[in-house]
Amino acid sequence: MSSTDKKKLFLLDAMALIYRAHFAFSKNPRINSKGLNTGVMLGFTNTLLEVLEKQRPTHIAVAFDTSAPTFRHEQFEAYKANRQETPEDISIGIPWVKQIVEGFDIPILELDGYEADDIIGTIAKKAEYKDFEVFMMTPDKDYGQLVEEHIFLYKPAFMGNAVDIMGVKEICEKWEIESPDQVRDILGLMGDAVDNIPGIPGIGEKTAKKLLKAYGTIEGLLQNTHELKGKQKENVENFGEQGLLSKELATIMQNVPIEFVPKALEYTGPNEEKLKSLFAELEFRTLTKRVFGEALKKPKVDVNEQLGLFTGTTDQDEVSEEEEALDPIPTLQIADTISSKVHSYHKINGLEELKELISYLKVQEEFCFDTETTSLNPNEAELVGISFAYVAGEAFYLPLPADVDKCKELLEPLKEVFENKEIVKIGQNIKYDVLVLKNYGLEVEGTLYDTMLAHYLIEPEGKHNMDWLAEHYLNYKPVSIESLIGKKGKSQGNMRDVDVDKVVEYASEDADITLQLAQKLNPGLKENKLEKLFYEVETPLIPVLAAMEFEGISIDTESLAALSLTLETDIKRIEAEVFELAGTTFNLASPKQLGEVLFIKMELDPKAKKTKTGQFATGEEVLSRLAPKHEIAQRILEFRELVKLKNTYVDTLPTLINSKTGRIHTSYNQTVAATGRLSSVNPNLQNIPVRTERGREIRKAFVPRDKDHVILAADYSQIELRIMAAFSKDESMIEAFSEGRDIHSTTAAKIFGVPLEEVSSDMRRKAKTANFGIIYGISAFGLSQRLNIPRGEAKEIIDAYFKEFPAVSEYMNNCIEKARKDEYVETILGRRRYLRDINSRNATMRGFSERNAINAPIQGSAADMIKVAMIHVHKWMQDQKLKSKMILQVHDELVFDAHKDEVELLQKHIPILMTEALEIDVPMKVEVGVGNDWLEAH
Repeated sequence: MSSTDKKKLFLLDAMALIYRAHFAFSKNPRINSKGLNTGVMLGFTNTLLEVLEKQRPTHIAVAFDTSAPTFRHEQFEAYKANRQETPEDISIGIPWVKQIVEGFDIPILELDGYEADDIIGTIAKKAEYKDFEVFMMTPDKDYGQLVEEHIFLYKPAFMGNAVDIMGVKEICEKWEIESPDQVRDILGLMGDAVDNIPGIPGIGEKTAKKLLKAYGTIEGLLQNTHELKGKQKENVENFGEQGLLSKELATIMQNVPIEFVPKALEYTGPNEEKLKSLFAELEFRTLTKRVFGEALKKPKVDVNEQLGLFTGTTDQDEVSEEEEALDPIPTLQIADTISSKVHSYHKINGLEELKELISYLKVQEEFCFDTETTSLNPNEAELVGISFAYVAGEAFYLPLPADVDKCKELLEPLKEVFENKEIVKIGQNIKYDVLVLKNYGLEVEGTLYDTMLAHYLIEPEGKHNMDWLAEHYLNYKPVSIESLIGKKGKSQGNMRDVDVDKVVEYASEDADITLQLAQKLNPGLKENKLEKLFYEVETPLIPVLAAMEFEGISIDTESLAALSLTLETDIKRIEAEVFELAGTTFNLASPKQLGEVLFIKMELDPKAKKTKTGQFATGEEVLSRLAPKHEIAQRILEFRELVKLKNTYVDTLPTLINSKTGRIHTSYNQTVAATGRLSSVNPNLQNIPVRTERGREIRKAFVPRDKDHVILAADYSQIELRIMAAFSKDESMIEAFSEGRDIHSTTAAKIFGVPLEEVSSDMRRKAKTANFGIIYGISAFGLSQRLNIPRGEAKEIIDAYFKEFPAVSEYMNNCIEKARKDEYVETILGRRRYLRDINSRNATMRGFSERNAINAPIQGSAADMIKVAMIHVHKWMQDQKLKSKMILQVHDELVFDAHKDEVELLQKHIPILMTEALEIDVPMKVEVGVGNDWLEAH
C-alpha cells in the first residue's frame, strides 16, 4: 500500500478538546442573540474542521467520558476528587457538541466504567494492528504512553502554536526516556495534580527523568532504594506503593470491551440537513459558508468577529432562541429494540394450541427454548412459563400454573419433543433450564447448544451474558428483566407477579434472540476449530453437571456444629496468645489497630509498607514474611485461617441445605475460568481448604445419603506435572512417571545432585515447590517467598532444575515464541487462551502473558481431561443402570455417592475411564479411596 492509500484514523478526545475551547474563549465569550455562550461549540467545530480539511482522515471517531465511575475510582477513591465543578458553559455545550459530531456523521465512542482515553487506547491498538496510521488528537500528555511506530499523538494548534505530531522519537526526546511506555512511570513518580494522582512526594519531572534513566521503571527503582540517600530514599521507601498505584492510575487501558469496526468509522461527509439546522440554531454564519459554501441570513445584532480557535478564519455568532432541551445523542452502542424490530410473538392458550405448537417443534432439526421462573437458584425455582423459537423473528410463550401437579400435567405433552434425541435444543445457560425442567420430571435429551458456552470458547475472557451478546452480534438491545420485576434487592419481585402479556414479549424475545445468536456464533466455532471441543466435550458435559447438581450431597450438621465450637475455643485461645505476645489487647480483626501494634508498638519492621489509605499493610503476604522471625505473625495467620473456616464454611454450610431435599446443591459454571476449569458457587466447593488439619476436617461433614451408601473419591495424581512431562517430552520425567517413582524425590535427586535414597524431606519439599512453580512460570523471588529461603538459593534451584530438565526449559521457550506469533495458546483439544499482551512493551503485562503461555496449555488440558472423564463415567454409570451417583467435582477429583453393592465395580472401572480420557505419552494415575465421609475417602 502506498503512503497515499494508507488508512488514516483520527481519534478525538472530546472532553480535552472541549475544555481547550472553553479556556480559549473564557476571557472573550461568544454570546448569541438569546444569551447562549457558543464558544465551546465554535471552538470544537473549528478543531474538527481543521482535521477534516487538512488531514483528510479516511476514518474518524470522537470519544467521550460518561458520568459513571470508572475502575480508577474504585482503585483510588480520591481519583479526580480535586477537580472543580464543571463550568456551566461546558455542561451546556457538551450535548451541543455531541449533536455537531452527529451532524458530521462521525461515530461517538463512549462506555460506562471507562474513560475516553481507555477507549481511544483500545481502538488505537486494534487499528494499528489492522494497518492503520492512527492519530490520537488531544492535548493530554498521558497519551504519550500509547505511541508506537504507527500511532501518533496529535496535539492540535492552540493560541498561535502550530500542530504538534509526536511519534516514538519525539515522545522519548520530550521525556528523556527510552520507550514511550515509560511515560506511565514518569506520571507515577511525579503524579498529576489535574487528576489528583499523588505520585511520590518530593519527585518532580526533572527528578523523575533522572531516576528512570538510572532504574528504568518504578519497580526497578523500588528494588534499588538502598542506592538512594536522605529524604529521597525515605520518600521512595515510604511512598513506593503509592507510586505504583499512581502508575496504575495513569496507565491507559488497551482492553476495553469495545470492538473496532473499520466500516463504522469511515468518514463519508456530513449529514447536510442535520448540520445546517444545527449551525442555524447556533447562528454559525461563517462556518455554514465554510462547510457548505453558503451563508446564513445576516444577524439582527452584529457582534465583534473573533479569531477562530485553531484556525485563522473568523466567525460571527448571532443571537438565537433560548436553548431547548436536547435529546440524548446516539452512539455506536445504539441498537434495535423490541419496539423497533419487526417480530411476531404469541401466547399459547391452552392444550390445543400447545399441541399445535408441538406438531411444528417435532419436525424441526433444532429449536430454542427458555424457562421463566421465580428464582435464579434452579433447585428452588418454580416454573412460570416456557418460550420457544425455531424461526428468527417469531416465538411462542406457554404460561404455566403455579400448582405443581397442574403444571406437570400441562408439561406432559412436551416430553415428545424434549426427549427426542434427534432434535437439537438451543438455550442461553441451558443447564439452568435443563435442571429446572428436571425438577418437574421432564428430561431434556439429545444434543444441546448453549450460546453462552459457544461464546466462551470463542472469547474465553469476554462477557457471555445474553444482553451483551445480543448488542455485540445482533446490534439489538433486549428488554431488561429489571423493567419487569424491579431492581435487585429485597423489594425485587418475580415473574409470577408480572402481567402475562408483558412476560409473553420478554420471554419470547429471549428465545428468539438466543436462536439468532446461535446462528451468528456458529462461524466463530468453525473458524477457530472449536466445534469438536464444543460438541464432544462442553455440551455433553451439561447434562452431567445438571445431574450432579440435581443429586446434591448430604451434610452432617452435628459434625459441623461440634467443629464450630472447637474453632471458637481455638480462636479465643490464639487471640489470648497474640495479646500476650503484643503486651496489649486490641481488635485483632482491625487491620488498622493490628498495624499500629506490629509496626509502631512492637517495631517489627522499620520498612513496613502502608496502604493507599495510609495505614500499615497487614495482609497475608506481609505476615507470612514476618512469621519465621516473629511468633506473633504466625499466630495472627492461624487466627485468620480459623475465623475464615468458621465463618465461610462451618457456620454457613448448614444454611445452604435445600429445604426440599435436605442436601446441599452446588452450581457448576463452565464459563468462568479462561483455562477451562470448572468453578462452583453456592457453595464454592473448590476452595475448601485441605492443607491444614482444621481445613481438612470440613470434609468430614460431607457424608453419604444413607446407610446403604459410602463416599468414594477418585483423584488424578499429579495430573499437571504428567501433562507437562508429555508436552516437553523430557526423558527423565517421563521415565520417572513410567516407572512409578516419586517425581518430587526424583527431581530433588537431580537438582541437588544426590542419589535418590539420600533425598531428605526438606530437599523433596523444595523440589515439589519448584515442580509446581515451574508450571506457573515462578521466578527466583517467588520461589524464595514460598520456601522462605534467600533469593540466591532459589535462583540456584531454578538454574539447576533447567540444567537437569533441559527439555522443560525448551518447551517453555517454545510456548512463549509460538504465543508471540499467534497471540494464543491451545490445549490438547484445541481450547484457546488468547494472550493479546504477549508482545506488549509493558514488561508486567508481557510477563503475565508469558507465564500464561506456559501454564494455560497444561492447566487447560487437565481441565479437558477431567471433563471428558466425567462424560465417560456418567455414560458408563447410566448404561450399567447403577444406583451410585457422581455428586462432586473438585479440582482433579471426582466424588461419588457409592452404593455399597457397587463399590468394587466402581473401584475397578472409574480409574480406567479417567486415565484413558485423553491419550498422552505419559501414564496417568488415579487414586481411589472409600470412606464414611469425604475426608476418610480422600
